[in-house]
Amino acid sequence: MNSLPKSERTHIVFIGKRNAGKSSLVNAFIGQDLCIVSEVPGTTTDPVKKAMELLPFGPVVLIDTAGIDDVGELGEKRINKTIKVLSSADFAVVVLDASESLTEKEKNLFEYLKKLGIGYVVVINKFDLGINTKLIEEMESLKVRYFKVSCKDNYGIRDLKEKVSKLIPIEVEPPLIGDLVKQGDLIVLVVPIDLGAPKGRLILPQVQTIREALDEDTICIVTKDKELRSALNKIKGSPKLVVTDSQAIMRVAADVDESIALTTFSILMARHKGDLPEFVNGLKRVEELESGDKVLIAEACSHHAKEDDIGKVKIPRWLRLHTQKDLQIEVKNGEDFPENLTDYKLIVHCGGCMMTRKAMQMRINQARLLDVPIVNYGVLISYMHGAIPRALLPFEEAVASWEKAQN
Repeated sequence: MNSLPKSERTHIVFIGKRNAGKSSLVNAFIGQDLCIVSEVPGTTTDPVKKAMELLPFGPVVLIDTAGIDDVGELGEKRINKTIKVLSSADFAVVVLDASESLTEKEKNLFEYLKKLGIGYVVVINKFDLGINTKLIEEMESLKVRYFKVSCKDNYGIRDLKEKVSKLIPIEVEPPLIGDLVKQGDLIVLVVPIDLGAPKGRLILPQVQTIREALDEDTICIVTKDKELRSALNKIKGSPKLVVTDSQAIMRVAADVDESIALTTFSILMARHKGDLPEFVNGLKRVEELESGDKVLIAEACSHHAKEDDIGKVKIPRWLRLHTQKDLQIEVKNGEDFPENLTDYKLIVHCGGCMMTRKAMQMRINQARLLDVPIVNYGVLISYMHGAIPRALLPFEEAVASWEKAQN
């Protein structure tokens, strides 16, 4: 609980041409040799991530990337990976070589960052080897904020870190549970043991919910679904809220009085990382699916699939049973949506617990722009099991979306 996952940290991408000194700068930034440094252009191939505490800002992830001027077919693939990582970044550090003048690729990068709305600073690296005066003139004319640094003797590194910590945008993310409870409230968290979670550990949304509930000074009872009725019978009065796993929602609902607020961990995560009203809107398309329609099940992370895997087995089975249609269901893992996204009539996305909120928002916006409805696992599972709208009742905007979709 004390170790903040990377998906909850601010992501800072170091980007620039090959051999500009990105890896050296990342190493200097964190004070250790994480990234391989070489004079050979193109040493960094795939993005390299490192979590650290950037004071006084807080927890961040630094990402070293391949050069934006990489060459060849393989180089093009590396550039595409860099651009995709950049699209979900919170802040960028553009690294320039002090001995060179500005190129069109770097000018285009500035424009791309502005288009994405990503804040950035420019670092003129290798300052100890001399500087191209034309580069300074170009920076001044473009009115771009820049810093001169030398990784060799750590010149300017401390000032850069302090400046970056002040420039990173602070986004107020929707809470998981903090606005639903207050100090002294009694809540019950129903935690079936997920076979996909490593032995001795809970899945991330459960851990984060427990921690946030404790931060609000609530009285938190954690139980498995089989022991829920016994736990409720031992409580004097009623809990303020019950949160359960999506797959256990109907078993839990049978034991929880209608007067008690009830929702799921996945719905909490849908609001925290994604867009709960948008996911609720996507439910309308479920009833419009026809035989032959393609449905995309998108999982942000890769994991070893169990025999009854939720994304690969259970949701496809439940969706076909619910619609009574012969659907073409495809499961895709990883950070990217398929390029042919418009071929799908519906996207069913995982909870996104291993993604940043920025990355999840990018995916939702991409689906919205292409007019492809999107739901997440928890919202869809609760719907197919008859737990909607009850599981939405703690969230006014989601209830409004549900009621609008019914009219």
